[in-house]
Amino acid sequence: MTGKLRLGVNIDHVATVRNARGTAYPDPLRAALIAAEAGADGITAHLREDRRHISDEDIARLSSSLTVPLNLEMAATSEMLEIALRHRPHATCIVPEKREERTTEGGLDAARQFDHLAPMVKALTDAGIRVSLFIEPDARQIDAAVRLGAPVVEFHTGLYAEGVGLAQTAEVARIREAAGIAAESGIEPHAGHGLTYDNVGPIAAIPEIRELNIGHFMIGEAIFVGLAESVRQMRAAMDEARAPAPSPASGRGLG
Repeated sequence: MTGKLRLGVNIDHVATVRNARGTAYPDPLRAALIAAEAGADGITAHLREDRRHISDEDIARLSSSLTVPLNLEMAATSEMLEIALRHRPHATCIVPEKREERTTEGGLDAARQFDHLAPMVKALTDAGIRVSLFIEPDARQIDAAVRLGAPVVEFHTGLYAEGVGLAQTAEVARIREAAGIAAESGIEPHAGHGLTYDNVGPIAAIPEIRELNIGHFMIGEAIFVGLAESVRQMRAAMDEARAPAPSPASGRGLG
């Protein structure tokens, strides 16, 4: 499988900075528009139960103003389902959520929660919303996604991002194998969590993966280089990793 690898930019932590002072700035919508102009293919926002960063008003404004797809990350709750059905984003990514966690700590157990997820996936799909499940790169979870009828899975790359040496190499192999299984099953594989300029390459190079969703690192980098430049540099790192390898003859001189 070939083609451009899409970049989804998560703007949650622009809202984190805003909420630290209770002001109206920095504005997540402004960040989303800058990211899109700089080359983001979509915008991701996670509306958490405790509203620690993105707010309901943010989702309303993003839904009505963006010209690139909005991916709404959401817990598998009736409240979040109602919000998604009201705003009808391009896509929803169902994620596990614990009130005490700093960030999403792992993948959704779609196999164990199958009966709970099934009516939710159906309702979102019936509304024309593309459903993604944020899961570990595991064949059992991919099988559950297939049976649920989810067209997309997003692999949690946290273990890869935190790993070193052989552990990281093994996790790349696990993600690569899972991406192949997903693609063969008719599901589009995405990936994200903890990706940076330095570690995005091996994940971006997996040909079956169609989209990366990255946020915290790029928002942090924006403090130093600006958000547009942060997006451009990540886009360049992804494109470099995805570029075809040069042919053996390409480096030979004439003579």
